[in-house]
Amino acid sequence: MNCQIVHDSIHRRNGWTLTYMCTLGGTIAGFASVAIAGPWQDKPTMFEFYVLPEHRARAFDLFEAFLSASGARFMEIQSSDVLLTVMLHTYARDIWSEKIVFHDAIGTALPPHGAVVHHVTSDQETRSAIAHRQGGTECLLQLDGETVATGGLMFHYNVPYTDIYMEVAEPFRRRGFGSYFVQELKRLAYELESVPCARCNPSNIPSRKTLQKAGFVPYAHILNGAIRAE
Repeated sequence: MNCQIVHDSIHRRNGWTLTYMCTLGGTIAGFASVAIAGPWQDKPTMFEFYVLPEHRARAFDLFEAFLSASGARFMEIQSSDVLLTVMLHTYARDIWSEKIVFHDAIGTALPPHGAVVHHVTSDQETRSAIAHRQGGTECLLQLDGETVATGGLMFHYNVPYTDIYMEVAEPFRRRGFGSYFVQELKRLAYELESVPCARCNPSNIPSRKTLQKAGFVPYAHILNGAIRAE
């Protein structure tokens, strides 16, 4: 896929996933995964499906066999995964978007409006989070000693991607601080040899505008649906 994989980290959490090998006549053809813990407790949700290119003419057969074996009742997919998106729209109902996923595409030079970024997390803690692909680094945006916004980077995505998060305090909103902070968090990500990414709720228009002003471009959705009963 050559992009950030939002749910990559859950494989490293003991007991959170089950992965199935898909075969055709004894030949390995691909794999599929189900999330079974955390937010998916008591609602087994398939979130990965990969078929080797030479076997994709049998993709529907393999997917149906996987559904039968796994008992998955829901699907949660990233729409940049083309094959899995096809499966979602074929086998699921009540489809809705949980998040818009953004990738960095445009460099910006937004002004700080007098604000200064301060690093809260030590360099050692940050490097450990990158190495273990969990946790992150926290920053503050401050103006005249007052905290304007909190945010940082989370390293739970696949290498080399990192997830930017940020929140501006109510008195400082709609003044350009948010987009400047995102811009600087992007800069920090690249300094740490990571590729910055972001996501937000589709209905959160201010967040969408902030991310786009800082150079992020929307390119995928996290889509959810219930698997149709036979």
